[in-house]
Amino acid sequence: MGELAAKFGFDELTNGAGGISKALVAEFIGNLLLNLFGCGACINVKNGLNAPADIVLIALAFGLTVFAVVSAIGHVSGGHINPAVTAGLVSVGRVKPIRGVLYVVAQCAGAAAGSGLLKAFTPERVAGKLGVTALGTDVTSLQGFGIEFFLGFVLIFVVCGVCDPHKHDAKATAPLAIGLTVTLGHLLAVDYTGSAMNPARSFGSALVANDWADHWVYWAGPAAGGVAAALLYVHVFSAPAVDSAQYRPVASDDKELKRLGGKSEA
Repeated sequence: MGELAAKFGFDELTNGAGGISKALVAEFIGNLLLNLFGCGACINVKNGLNAPADIVLIALAFGLTVFAVVSAIGHVSGGHINPAVTAGLVSVGRVKPIRGVLYVVAQCAGAAAGSGLLKAFTPERVAGKLGVTALGTDVTSLQGFGIEFFLGFVLIFVVCGVCDPHKHDAKATAPLAIGLTVTLGHLLAVDYTGSAMNPARSFGSALVANDWADHWVYWAGPAAGGVAAALLYVHVFSAPAVDSAQYRPVASDDKELKRLGGKSEA
């Protein structure tokens, strides 16, 4: 019974509960900021409701917010701020199922809070639907699912690559790479699906605006893409463990070895 509890992650609720509590708060705040700043860029207060969407502005707002948030809370919760990321990491055993479920709840709650704040801060005349993700003109639900699938796929594929435990050189640039991938997705897909890439982001907007049209697309697409990307990366592309013996420094004398951080052999 103890092994089963550990497998699903129940032990994380009793051992070090403070750690998981901090992680849940971090995920909540991360998604709050994402919906506040990202969806805020979808609203043009200056020019009103009829102003065309500025895709570059929207893409940069979401990408920069993700970059900032992952940089800030990555060490606390992993900086998922996206149920698709969580689903992908759960599918390959990097995150326990119970933690994954709690993350998704915190992410959705944070996104709803962010959209709620955005509604409170925005003049009612121009608030519109507060950045609700919606299918573009003549885009079918199946096409929308396909777009969101590959948005989730590319995001989680990059997440797995930059967070590979055997690629230590990628850690420093991980937040930037993830943020730029979010920007990339929005540059492609804003006109197709609104470019959710993130079920919680869509949930927060839909809840506050009470608009649930084709909402399943924004859960099924990114989550399926995320799971597929995680499984592909982990089982096909994972970097091999580094054999430290292969990289032992070679120098002509003890002084040079010391400079390189090695030790002389007796």
